[in-house]
Amino acid sequence: MLEELRITGLGVIEDTTLLLTGGMNVITGETGAGKTMVVTGLGLLFGGRADAGRVRADPGRAAVEGRLRLTGNVASAVHARITDAGGEPDDDGSVLLSRTVTIEGRSRAHVAGRSMPVSMLAEVGEQVLAVHGQSDQLRLLRPAEQRASLDRFGGPEHEKLLDSLRESYTQWRRISDDLADRRRNARERNQEADLLRLGLDEITRVDPQPGEDEELKAEAQRLEHAEGLRTAAQTAQHCIAGAAEPTDEAADVTTLLGHARRTLEAQASVDRTLGDLGARLEEMATLVGDVAAELSGYLAALDADPARLQVIYERRAALRGLTRKYADDVDGVIAWADRARNRLSELDNSDDLLDELDRERQRLAGEVTELASRLSAARREAATRFAAQVTVELAGLAMPHARIEVVVLPRPAGKAEPTLVVDGVEVGVGPDGADEVELRLLAHPGAPALPLQRGASGGELSRVMLAIEVVFAGSGGPPTLVFDEVDAGVGGQAAVEIGRRLARLARSHQVLVVTHLPQVAAFADRHLVVAKDTGGAVTTSGVRVVEDTDRARELARMLAGLPDSDLGIAHAEELLAVAARERRN
Repeated sequence: MLEELRITGLGVIEDTTLLLTGGMNVITGETGAGKTMVVTGLGLLFGGRADAGRVRADPGRAAVEGRLRLTGNVASAVHARITDAGGEPDDDGSVLLSRTVTIEGRSRAHVAGRSMPVSMLAEVGEQVLAVHGQSDQLRLLRPAEQRASLDRFGGPEHEKLLDSLRESYTQWRRISDDLADRRRNARERNQEADLLRLGLDEITRVDPQPGEDEELKAEAQRLEHAEGLRTAAQTAQHCIAGAAEPTDEAADVTTLLGHARRTLEAQASVDRTLGDLGARLEEMATLVGDVAAELSGYLAALDADPARLQVIYERRAALRGLTRKYADDVDGVIAWADRARNRLSELDNSDDLLDELDRERQRLAGEVTELASRLSAARREAATRFAAQVTVELAGLAMPHARIEVVVLPRPAGKAEPTLVVDGVEVGVGPDGADEVELRLLAHPGAPALPLQRGASGGELSRVMLAIEVVFAGSGGPPTLVFDEVDAGVGGQAAVEIGRRLARLARSHQVLVVTHLPQVAAFADRHLVVAKDTGGAVTTSGVRVVEDTDRARELARMLAGLPDSDLGIAHAEELLAVAARERRN
């Protein structure tokens, strides 16, 4: 759960800390006091879009910090991801998160003591937090969101089936598009293939080898300067090992080293130091002998053949002909040939290949059809269960006669999507199947079943949204749920039922509720009030926990706008007592 939330420099909030608890946390306050900034701060902390317009001019920087303490599988998954990214949870298992936004719009994020991309906050947020507000209610009116809600309710096996369909659909569309492109652009593809074959034929005739141009360049230089190289090697060999003719009186390095070594070794018995130096001279003589032998081999291998030089000139000219057309060097020419061969395989427009692609396209189309049929059946089965459970929750939200229907219909053909025949009907097919899902509300007996966007008022839509969330909560999901004024347009008995349902949800989840309804606030395990201070030159807001008498005064303010009214406080205390009894049941 989220144990602590600190917000500084955001909107009307200068600096405040929210100490949260497990169960149901309610946030209330006057209109404009800054309740929305709390939800905005949560959004920032968990990777939401940064709005520089929300940052206070002084100090020009907004910061949101939070402490998470997680348990179970969620803790294991989040800790593992943070550790992989270089962070380190605290010794007690808690994780510190922070997000800063400057007035210029620059944003930084920290997770578990390490600077991280903002996307890491979003990854953590997906695991631990779900925010529901009035914008979520509007999203629920979209057919795609209704289908996604039903798929989410379907469970792990349903999601596996949907993933299989998406994978097969992607392969089918890729093969279909490839086949269509080959047929549509056959002439252009054949022309490109002819040009590539000409280039490959030319390269194949020359048959360049990796690094060959540099090797030939070095060999040509040796042949062009063979006499100079021979003279240098012979002179060096003469100096090291003596001349080939024994009459030459010039002293060589080998002879001088031998004489010096023998002279020192003759005195080694008198001074051991000279003996050590003599041994080192012997090592030098060995090294000099190795160099002399290598020089002899070099001279023997040195070639001054003009015919060989002519062959090299011709070969280098052939290689230059390739590098002028295809790449800067021989290695680049070889790489071009490899790419050309790969491209030729892609351009293959032979009848055999086209037939093979067509057979694969038909096989994948059959696979998509079969998976779409299974997914439709799974959705219809899930729709029955989903509608029944949401209807039960609506009965507990002061809509005892309302009923939800979830209708799974074939998607009409003729749109931009491809079409297939699924269960004997030609339908449009997408990566999410061949169905359209519609949530319909029967507000009371005898009323027609109307789509939510036509048949639900604002208050009814709020309760439908809450009922769906309660149903989802029973099958897992993030441990912390945030509701931002989802009770708008609700009052009276319905408000009490919403408070009761949220309190029930808080038995298995941490629930944060921003509300203006005292009937909902009365069910809280912890009640926080956002209060505005207009005493100074700049308006600021802070958050405080209210208990006992202060809490009754806050509920009286919410009930009648009169926090000091004895009648209002009495009414608030009665409401608190009713809520306390309900929570114990």
